[in-house]
Amino acid sequence: MNLALFDLDGTLLQGDSDHAFGEFLIGLGWADATRHRQGNDAFYADYLAGKLDIHAYTAFSTAPWRDRPPDELREVMARFLHEVAGPALPPRAHELVQRHREAGDVLAVVTATNDFITRPIAALLGVPTLIATDLARDAHDRVSGAIAGVPAYREGKVHRVNDWLAAQGLTLGDFGRVTFYSDSINDLPLLETVSHPVATNPGAALQAIAEQRGWPILRLFE
Repeated sequence: MNLALFDLDGTLLQGDSDHAFGEFLIGLGWADATRHRQGNDAFYADYLAGKLDIHAYTAFSTAPWRDRPPDELREVMARFLHEVAGPALPPRAHELVQRHREAGDVLAVVTATNDFITRPIAALLGVPTLIATDLARDAHDRVSGAIAGVPAYREGKVHRVNDWLAAQGLTLGDFGRVTFYSDSINDLPLLETVSHPVATNPGAALQAIAEQRGWPILRLFE
């Protein structure tokens, strides 16, 4: 039994789904173009630099939509998938997931982006398990702007994967091969934990580490 873990943004999906959703909301008129774009770009730069305050970013990024009616949110998310997220998943990303599925591997998307945005994208990829940053919700299932539990970010990804497996009575050691695909230096903790790390469309920092350590480098967007 083998396990295949996939980061999402920059790995399977060309671009960043959370940042793209913010741009999509600007287009809908739900967010002020100047103010939201400045904040969105600043947080994204922090992410690339490995210094993102994920709690502050979650409060910021959910503010334009979290008080909207559920029916309206479902319609907007369907449009986002059709117009933005779906086209950003190249054929080679689908093929990579499919190869692991046909091999009988256990599959999971492990992403720092919140579950509201990424759950339908994981479903579009046909991956049954999503480990994402979970949004806290009130008694009426409304998103509060806070994070529920441990965010799936940096060392938190290792924690969340271990918790997911423990809930099934498993550990990483129960798998013959554990592969993790990621583009980001932020995912170094999980890349160093699995048996088969694959630097996928890596940024410069991760590519340098992959080359030094002899990790495979995979490019899906070329």
